Amino acid sequence: MVRAPSADHGRQAHVGHWLSRAALRFDARVLSLMALDDQLPLALAHLAGRGSLNASHLHISRHLPLNGARLTELAVWAGISKQAMGRLVDECSAWGLVHRAPDPRDARAKRIAYTETGLAWVGAMERAVAQAQAELRLAVGAEVATVIVLGLEAYAS
Repeated sequence: MVRAPSADHGRQAHVGHWLSRAALRFDARVLSLMALDDQLPLALAHLAGRGSLNASHLHISRHLPLNGARLTELAVWAGISKQAMGRLVDECSAWGLVHRAPDPRDARAKRIAYTETGLAWVGAMERAVAQAQAELRLAVGAEVATVIVLGLEAYAS
């Protein structure tokens, strides 16, 4: 019988472990709220609810400016490889969230931009993030939530 490491095991008793668990929980809650959003096209809500759209797809929504960006820029901002971002963009394109358009600055390049459906996705994500943040404040208290946000902002910058 293999036993799970105890909670005080060095690989789990550090801030990185808790940051990862918190991020996974937060993203899962955002997606579940998006699945219930009546302003999100029904097909996308079903995809989010069934787990077809997952936290990795939120990378595009978190990092793609409303006026679009090149794939290489988007990958750098999201902190993932160009190939991984390309796969996410392909999936999001197939679901009608984004499209590739010629880059006006360079005819050889393409810009990734939101479709109208993609803009509805962004709106649903923004509403879900606001709700998930409000739930966090209720769960840990306003003061602790503020300290968490300020601390993470300072650490990440």
